[in-house]
Amino acid sequence: MTNDSESQLAADHGEDADEPVAVPRSRIPDLLHAAVAAVGGVERPGQVRMAEAVADAVDHGEHLLVQAGTGTGKSLAYLVPALAHGDRVVIATATLALQRQLVERDLPRTVEALHPALRRRPLFAMLKGRSNYLCLHRANEGTPSDEGEGLFDPVDALGGPTGKLGQDVLRLRDWAEETDTGDRDDLSPGVSDKAWAQLSVTSKECLGATRCAYGQECFAEKARERAKLADVVVTNHAMLAIDAIEGAPVLPEHGLLIVDEAHELVNRVTGAATAELTVGAVNRAVKRAARLANEKAVDALQAAAENYHGLMETAQPGRVEELPEYLAYAVTAIRDASRQVITSLGETRDKGLSDEDAVRKQAMASAETLHETAERLLEDSEYDVVWIERSDRYGLGTASLRVAPLSVSGLLREGLYKERSVVLTSATLKLGGDFNGVAASVGLPSETRLPDVRTAGDNPEPGPGFGEDAVQYWRGIDVGSPFKYPKQGILYVARHLADPGRDPERPDMLDELAELIGAAGGRTLGLFSSMRGAQTAAEAMRERLDQRILLQGEDTLGELIRDFAADASTCLFGTLSLWQGVDVPGSSCQLVVMDRIPFPRPDDPLMSARQKDVEQRGGNGFMAVAATHAALLMAQGAGRLVRAADDRGVVAVLDPRVETKRYGGFFRSSMPEFWYTTDRNQVRRSLAAIDASAAPVRPVEKRG
Repeated sequence: MTNDSESQLAADHGEDADEPVAVPRSRIPDLLHAAVAAVGGVERPGQVRMAEAVADAVDHGEHLLVQAGTGTGKSLAYLVPALAHGDRVVIATATLALQRQLVERDLPRTVEALHPALRRRPLFAMLKGRSNYLCLHRANEGTPSDEGEGLFDPVDALGGPTGKLGQDVLRLRDWAEETDTGDRDDLSPGVSDKAWAQLSVTSKECLGATRCAYGQECFAEKARERAKLADVVVTNHAMLAIDAIEGAPVLPEHGLLIVDEAHELVNRVTGAATAELTVGAVNRAVKRAARLANEKAVDALQAAAENYHGLMETAQPGRVEELPEYLAYAVTAIRDASRQVITSLGETRDKGLSDEDAVRKQAMASAETLHETAERLLEDSEYDVVWIERSDRYGLGTASLRVAPLSVSGLLREGLYKERSVVLTSATLKLGGDFNGVAASVGLPSETRLPDVRTAGDNPEPGPGFGEDAVQYWRGIDVGSPFKYPKQGILYVARHLADPGRDPERPDMLDELAELIGAAGGRTLGLFSSMRGAQTAAEAMRERLDQRILLQGEDTLGELIRDFAADASTCLFGTLSLWQGVDVPGSSCQLVVMDRIPFPRPDDPLMSARQKDVEQRGGNGFMAVAATHAALLMAQGAGRLVRAADDRGVVAVLDPRVETKRYGGFFRSSMPEFWYTTDRNQVRRSLAAIDASAAPVRPVEKRG
């Protein structure tokens, strides 16, 4: 943007103003140009189109789905119209990396670049759930014990700072004196969940700013205050889910919501709306209640815990269509006993035992959570799915009851869209070449979809509006990618292989994998549908090949990715965490291999229930649930290949069904538009040519 343009923009709005002033829609391209220059980037046509579409959606009271491929610069494409809008904006992301990028890089530079036009510097802040912040009360006064009575010092209880837990707690206490934020993500190196739990609280366990001696210094409260004053609040999907579905606002009021990494939203909301009744949780509630609740209430909860424990020892995993009588009796006993504990704890509060506040709050939180979960399990709602899940995480073979919503689309439709425009964006929102599937999953039905391209006279009045009865209109646009996918990448499907079965021992697939890695000279990211499959392949390749094979789980994920990026002859194998979020541009990643279509497990209770529900309503459950789940992962996985303008390589799918089955076209059209082939010899020649001409490995920045 020229200086003349900057002057004109400034003149449009006069002197610096305390209150936000909306910038005309016509100025968006100039503002974007200034912002891109400020971050040292290159303006993309798709970026301009996206920024204008976001501004249009806000102006007309609509919602927008934007697919923006890697390299588009979508963060600036939504930040510029968001800041120009003049109202408070909430941005919800799925990953810590993007949150940090926004707060530490993109927002500061964009705010400064837009100052001449906005005549002010909008404030921005990050906000997370309370348990993400260190609790000063616990750091200074001690932690309620689950092992004994009262408050205790975890370090002393461990016999001094000789164990890992004691060392971590001591380090956290020292850190509490140094940190300005108390944010767990600012602690480096990190600590275990168990150590963090010693010095953090949930929202239910918190004493409250007025009752806590450290209320004025509280890190979580300070973060909330900063968010109330901010023009832009950056948060995560979990906080957005709580705000949308629990009816108790945790985010400040805002006029625009932007959901980045929106392909993750359904899973994150499902996770936030899922509850679990575990043996451990019931036992903890008993121990926490023992000091302050009356003996009769504690004894009742203890008896209910023992009965439930006995039943769960022999419970078989799987969906529970209706709680059997014996299990319903056990859950009812927990519900009623936890209610007694809650009542008893409320009575002790009236006695003015202020020194026991932390113990009481922790006990009350446990009892309330038990009561709510048991009540939900007993409701037998047609909108919930209940199942028994067995876990060997702690070597106990324990089982638990879990309950999750059959669908979150209704929750999102009611909680997300009625008060504001919502922009949902990701590199993968079109599955099978269409937005309707993803839109329906996030609560936007196809019946309210508007044409992708706005034309003259199209919805000329500002917005259908918001409110309970307003129709929530939306558009979907694909702004493409600056990358030339047909020239930069090959999508290869190994049609000659046998269809995969349940056994990861696929000799023909392992032979194919070894040949592909050999042709590529390493440089391979192996994406597997199961950890067992990744382990089997890693063992086989280590025996056959000279290349170093890294395996997820053998080191921290960050270290593995850094090692993979630093050595072009190295391969990295893993499962779900690697399908998304791995960003390794350059010659270290020139072959991305998927062992099979990552369909959900046939025995997955929630997925199978959702599939059955679609079928009962006359739809295609397999395509709507299983295939959509797999296509989203494959689109994300394929996106690991081309991360920069000069990247080249191959995405190899070692599952012939992508070519031979009728649904194969759905998967192919969900991935980037690579050049497509099933010719194994052509792919080997291409890999060898890429390997021979590969540029030196680029230096890798250490990521937080």
